[in-house]
Amino acid sequence: MSFGTQQIHIVGAGLAGSECAYQLAEMGYNVVLHEMRETTLTPAHKTGLFAELVCSNSLGSQTDYSAPGQLKWEAERLHSLVLRTAEDWALPAGMALAVDRLRFSQALTEIIRTHPRIQVVHQVVENFDQIPRPAVIATGPLTHGTLATAMSQHFASEFLYFFDAIAPVIDRESLNFDIVWTGDRWGKGTGDYLNCPLNREQYEGLVREILAARKVEPRDFEKTPYFDGCMPIEVMAERGPETLRFGPLSPKGLPNPRSPERPYAVVQLRQDNKEGTAYNLVGFQTKMAYPEQQRVFRLIPGLEEAEFLKLGSMHRNLFINSPQCLNPNLSSRHDPSLFFAGQITGVEGYFESTCMGLLVAHFLNDHLKGRAFLPPPRTSALGSLLHAITEPKDNFQPTNINFGLMPDPPMDRKARGRRRNRREVKRGLQIEVARREFTQWLTIKPWVLPPRPHRSSESGAHLF
Repeated sequence: MSFGTQQIHIVGAGLAGSECAYQLAEMGYNVVLHEMRETTLTPAHKTGLFAELVCSNSLGSQTDYSAPGQLKWEAERLHSLVLRTAEDWALPAGMALAVDRLRFSQALTEIIRTHPRIQVVHQVVENFDQIPRPAVIATGPLTHGTLATAMSQHFASEFLYFFDAIAPVIDRESLNFDIVWTGDRWGKGTGDYLNCPLNREQYEGLVREILAARKVEPRDFEKTPYFDGCMPIEVMAERGPETLRFGPLSPKGLPNPRSPERPYAVVQLRQDNKEGTAYNLVGFQTKMAYPEQQRVFRLIPGLEEAEFLKLGSMHRNLFINSPQCLNPNLSSRHDPSLFFAGQITGVEGYFESTCMGLLVAHFLNDHLKGRAFLPPPRTSALGSLLHAITEPKDNFQPTNINFGLMPDPPMDRKARGRRRNRREVKRGLQIEVARREFTQWLTIKPWVLPPRPHRSSESGAHLF
């Protein structure tokens, strides 16, 4: 079969699957995208739209001095569809890239459905025999139970897993703006967050009620690991009475313009839709029972009469032990024409999952063309993230992109000897090296770069 007519099957139309399908279609492949959610939903998803966001509406920092920002810089140069769609439907969120969830998913779904080389098939894939090779499995952490069992049998091992939690969303009109104020931490932003101040008594009372509230827990829940980036608020509170003040409720950089008294703690809300009518409670992922969430969170000053548009929930996330089960190009060690992409590979975070779909598209293209595997440089954010999930290790846990994954840069004696700003200097050098070597890599890698689609002024959809 020639390159122009080669057919590739992808299972899962989440962030990774959608990105992978688009990239491969732009390379000239015919893609069959299998998605079950038009008829069969997961415990967390509410619609059949592609790339539906469930835990947060933020794709992380987009600053040019952060590791997540560097990941976006690299993905932009690979023409990531998810990134540019997110930018089209971005909401004010300070230094973070937050999106209108519904419109983001609607726009991306329209692009995929109308692409001339992508065929969407709605079905539950229950085993690998249903899918011709080459194939990509991008079913995510909420993989259908039957297929998850088939994966476990394929790899001759049990999946790893952790529990993930979702934060509540509140109607802006129900907030008390005599108490709540608008402002960003350290003034960095355009007034994108809403802030609720707590004095010491209010904070300590809130922590007590969070700990005392009735929780919804599956069997053996206490033995289940969490990913730190999406940890339930009550689990953080169990680590100590001051934990929340040094985490999502930190008052640093948030003086209250309505009071000379410095807040003891601050609860932040972030815009959740384009209209600015819905806000999510930042860092308040929870496993509390629904009535308890309403009772406890209304104790927060400014939320006394909060109307909850969506309450928090919890679901189990599955992921593969990638260092043991996958090749460096994210194909199965038992089947080199079967690739895996997205959060199921052991990355954590919306954009990290997207990037695995982006990379797998190019790895699969190389595989089909008989080219040697040439991953992004180890110094880059993409290369470091890939290395983190493929490097052999005894205790494999999900990870998002961070500077700790990126190699230490060369530093002269003067820089190494600094006490002040040493970390900033080191991180600046990490980004400098990453950009230089990633740019060099692009010049020797035969990427097929897709054109940027334009956006309709009426609907926001991307058109070809």
